[in-house]
Amino acid sequence: MSGADANHLAFEPLPPFPAREAAGHKGTFGSVLVIGGCAHAPRTMLGGAMLAARAALRAGAGRVIAAVPAPLASEALVILPEATVVALPCEASGELHASRAAEAIDGALRESSAIVIGPALGRSAAAEQVVMRLVGLGEQPLVIDADAIRAFASHRDAARDLRGTAVFTPHPGEASALAESLGVEIDAVERATRPAAAISLAQRLGAVVALKGHGTVTSDGLRAWRCEHGGAALATGGSGDVLAGVVGAFFAQFAARSPRGSALSPGAITALAVEAHARAGDLWAARHGDAGALAREIADLVPDAMREMRAAR
Repeated sequence: MSGADANHLAFEPLPPFPAREAAGHKGTFGSVLVIGGCAHAPRTMLGGAMLAARAALRAGAGRVIAAVPAPLASEALVILPEATVVALPCEASGELHASRAAEAIDGALRESSAIVIGPALGRSAAAEQVVMRLVGLGEQPLVIDADAIRAFASHRDAARDLRGTAVFTPHPGEASALAESLGVEIDAVERATRPAAAISLAQRLGAVVALKGHGTVTSDGLRAWRCEHGGAALATGGSGDVLAGVVGAFFAQFAARSPRGSALSPGAITALAVEAHARAGDLWAARHGDAGALAREIADLVPDAMREMRAAR
């Protein structure tokens, strides 16, 4: 699809936001497994994973499991005591021990309704092995974000290994890396060409793509949704990690039901998550202006954004 064609694309309307089951318990609303964090040189990182975990809880998931490198596990509990933390075994260098980390993740998978992988994951051979193993399992919806996108893109023809329901949440740079690995020519930067880029990537991957930027576009390869909310307030470090957590939480809650009892499509679920994240940014901006937001503040406004969306049903 050319940029000119995309300009005339009829974007799909969002479905009604699902009601919260009044008699539900935490098991009703699913468990999100967030895999991220990096304990090795050149950078120690944990914030992205915990922002995604916080956002998943704020977006209504009944439970969040944060699987992080063992040296960072205690800090993870301090940052988010509401989470269950799984310590991933590491080498002396701090890099993940690929096989033992996979065993620990397998235990958490049995309790999970949806998976988010990539926030603050870092780059290492072991991290790539963990990413590609999950890509090939396909048992739960998988949200592939940040460093996990780069890991996926580093494998030529990785799309052949993709199983089950997967959602990619790239910013333009990550989208370009994906396109290069897939042999697809796109322009992911310009607003006018972003729909064509999202659709092309989704078609080639056989997955949902939420191409972030001003006017984020979500596509499942057949349909596309454009978000008209959100603005410069969301241009802050960790905002994308928050979005990944919201996407994971919505899959945990809504993948098997809708207001009419039938399953919402993966593309529609992702588009709803993009909308909630963007509206949370709008709420922050209405109170504070368009600069200075902290990502955790965006996460904490997601419940208010969801209330708005439910009221509009």
